[in-house]
Amino acid sequence: MPHLIVTLALLALSSLAGGLALLLGLPLPFLLGPLVVSAVIATVLPQHLPTGYDFPAWLRLAFISVIGLMIGARVSPELLASVPQLALSFSAMVLFVPVAHAFNYTIFRRIGGYDPATAFYSATPGGLFESLAMGEEAGADLARLTLQQFMRVILVVTILPIGLSLWLGQPVGSASGMSLAHDGVPWSALPVIVLAGMAGYAAGRWLRLPAGQLTGPMAVAALLSVSGAYHLDIPQWLVNVAQIVVGTALGMRFTGLSRHLVLRGMGLSFLSVGGMLILAAFFAEALYLLMDEPFDVMLISFAPGGVTEMALVALSLQANPALVTLHHIWRILITVLSLSLSSRLLRRYL
Repeated sequence: MPHLIVTLALLALSSLAGGLALLLGLPLPFLLGPLVVSAVIATVLPQHLPTGYDFPAWLRLAFISVIGLMIGARVSPELLASVPQLALSFSAMVLFVPVAHAFNYTIFRRIGGYDPATAFYSATPGGLFESLAMGEEAGADLARLTLQQFMRVILVVTILPIGLSLWLGQPVGSASGMSLAHDGVPWSALPVIVLAGMAGYAAGRWLRLPAGQLTGPMAVAALLSVSGAYHLDIPQWLVNVAQIVVGTALGMRFTGLSRHLVLRGMGLSFLSVGGMLILAAFFAEALYLLMDEPFDVMLISFAPGGVTEMALVALSLQANPALVTLHHIWRILITVLSLSLSSRLLRRYL
């Protein structure tokens, strides 16, 4: 019972923080507001949490599925028909991932002083949960590894929308009022949404898809949309709740980490993320010249951050968010595949 009360209290505080972030015009307010509040509680006030408290994993996974359904519903036959034209950008991603990984490894190993295993798995530009699982098996420092992987996502989804807002002179993403959801969705649609989310989550686990809790529901929604069998409309209020839950869960990941460790990890992450964004900008400019794809669309396609916010930013730039999402799924697939292939070799040398 104490754990349930704490969870409800955290969600209530996070909801208020999300509303405040919305009033301030911050990007992704219903994710970043809750994340900041819960991270402060986890690092500054951990003594006020019950012993052994963890934010419920099932709750986080359920609402990640909602976000997957929202993105998948944007996949159309026209988008699938354009995939062959993206062969060049997909090939560029195959080069981007190892270059970014090598750059990050140098940061964490040489500047951060991390042991080889911790540095290697902290450096991956994607595959967050797979990196944590494989890193733990390889003997990496799980606290530092968790911190760096989550800081990568947090900084990218914070820095990039703000940077684009300043560059374009107007808000982008969720701060601009753009959304992948719909208003006025009838309550009668909720049972279909729940069933599709459960089916997608089960499929993602069974097929062992990267980020299966997201990509499984996304695939189900995409199949329904492309086949014309049923088009899922996700209500805006449900998407807001999903972001509040996910943001709170992300912030609570910092529980047990000292402020010194968090601040040091943040410094390393600024170097790592800054370098990756510069690298992403280089690839985006090259693809703009070779493919005539808009620079900003390619930039958010290569930025190694959260799939959801990158899709929201794409929508505000009048680009198809599903196209951007395809690039991010491809990035995750490449990262996870390279980790799987190298894991046996790494056990010998790390």
